[in-house]
Amino acid sequence: MHGFFAMLSRMKYIDRWGLMRCTRSETLSEHTLETAMLTHALIAIANDRFGESLDAGRGVLYALYHDCAEIITGDLPTPVKYHDDAIRSAYRAIETQASARLLSLLPEGMRDAFSPYFSAGDRYAPYIKAADKLSAVIKCIEEEQAGNREFIVAKKACLAHPALQLPAARVFIEEYLPAYSLTLDEIERPAEEVPV
Repeated sequence: MHGFFAMLSRMKYIDRWGLMRCTRSETLSEHTLETAMLTHALIAIANDRFGESLDAGRGVLYALYHDCAEIITGDLPTPVKYHDDAIRSAYRAIETQASARLLSLLPEGMRDAFSPYFSAGDRYAPYIKAADKLSAVIKCIEEEQAGNREFIVAKKACLAHPALQLPAARVFIEEYLPAYSLTLDEIERPAEEVPV
């Protein structure tokens, strides 16, 4: 018996934004799916507009596993996680151990198929980080749209994050992010009919 996939399915029990008052909770599963879709979008933009030759499938796999360690560690709130270098370093070590523990739940012959995607340490890393931050910005927009002022400062901080200086992220912010503030009826109308 191997428990790897059963552990992955527990992402749906991990809530994010633990220190924030949310109008609607967000699970690690939801965040992971959105980050994977945003990674695909950013890579498509980079390939189309900036002449990159990135493999979208590979990027999406990195995104799918980018926060898997949180199944074991939980979602450590940002003010704690990034308080100082010592905490950040210790947390990285804990995440590395948690990832190793998860991978140990696979049969040895399958570990090599999954372990590379537990850390996006190559040219895909900036896309995963940007997608992760965009997912946070989208959550902030959703909370603001629901009348929750709790996320105003978080949104500004996320938008100012260096990861969102990635050229593909700038395009997404300018061309796609504004639609997240629209109603369903406005999203479905042709662009020329949407009031500015």
